Amino acid sequence: MKAILALEDGTLFHGESFTGQGVAGGEVIFNTGMTGYQEVLTDPSYHGQMVCMTYPHIGNYGVNPADVESAKIHVAGFIVKECCKTPSNWRATASLPEYLTRQGVMGVEGIDTRALTRHLRLHGAMRGYISTDVSDPKLIIEAARNLPSMEGLGLADRVTCAGPYGFDGKKPIPVDLVDGTYAWPGPGPRVVVYDMGIKWNILRLLLDQGFDILAVPSTFTADQVKRLSPDAVFLSNGPGDPAALPGLIEATAVLADIYPTAGICLGHQLLGLALGGRTFKLKFGHHGLNHPVKDLETGRIEISSQNHGFCVDIDGLKDVRPTHINLNDQTLEGFAHVKKPIIAIQHHPEAAPGPHDSRFFFRRFRDMVREHTGR
Repeated sequence: MKAILALEDGTLFHGESFTGQGVAGGEVIFNTGMTGYQEVLTDPSYHGQMVCMTYPHIGNYGVNPADVESAKIHVAGFIVKECCKTPSNWRATASLPEYLTRQGVMGVEGIDTRALTRHLRLHGAMRGYISTDVSDPKLIIEAARNLPSMEGLGLADRVTCAGPYGFDGKKPIPVDLVDGTYAWPGPGPRVVVYDMGIKWNILRLLLDQGFDILAVPSTFTADQVKRLSPDAVFLSNGPGDPAALPGLIEATAVLADIYPTAGICLGHQLLGLALGGRTFKLKFGHHGLNHPVKDLETGRIEISSQNHGFCVDIDGLKDVRPTHINLNDQTLEGFAHVKKPIIAIQHHPEAAPGPHDSRFFFRRFRDMVREHTGR
């Protein structure tokens, strides 16, 4: 079935839908990963975005329930050069087209993904719209232009959890609070995790460090968190513009002044804003599995997994020092507070699907909590 991808600047790309009739819209970005498409699809940080995979052949190994990073697909649309309809892998339980169709997400192939990626690199990420009704391309372009801009768009509340939950290593386990308090079940340090679209592998790696974790919705106030009596606070990844989340910025500022605090991706951005920094939108963002990052404390170069369209600027903050930089464009990838137990990184140390160079961040967080709480 023929399909058209229209960008807001009027550029058209022609292809075919491999998920049937339909429409989709969102910010169009590209991801440079050769593998990991199922983790991309289920990463809540991609909410509101249509992802173009730069690797030309996607779907070879199918999909399976073990590799998801959340309970459902979050991308608005999926764009590939060629989709494999008959996967070959003993772990596969469905094909990529079956997976997308079952969840009502548009997938298109036959698009010149190299041309699309080059266009986005030159002109920046932009709004786009896909339609299988190709009778009037002008209407598709107009639909793209009518979509909201990602800048100024707060999306954490659209992907957060419905209520507090624990995690058993495979899935969330809802819990009930009694008068706003929680009976922590384990002996480990108690960490409240703000779920702003968290990837499940983050929770797995926190468990691996011995933390007793309780995830809470992005709507939780600082007072609600304090009633839970945590030892530390962790801020997750998530979609959208961090500057459009004033409530979360305020809660972060209060909590980071009381508890050892760490943040990844959106959590990193919120901590930067809460400490007095600013954020700005990158031209086409960092999305992929092969971004080099330098750890300024050790001099070590990490090959990192990344997915962000906004960046933090901490210039002028006297008590905050950079800890990581991106070697492609020198943007900030991590910082730490000089006087308080606060660390944050922009890239993804949970690295699902990989690489694993940055996983020691979780150990650093564990050591920081132990040092400041004795637990």
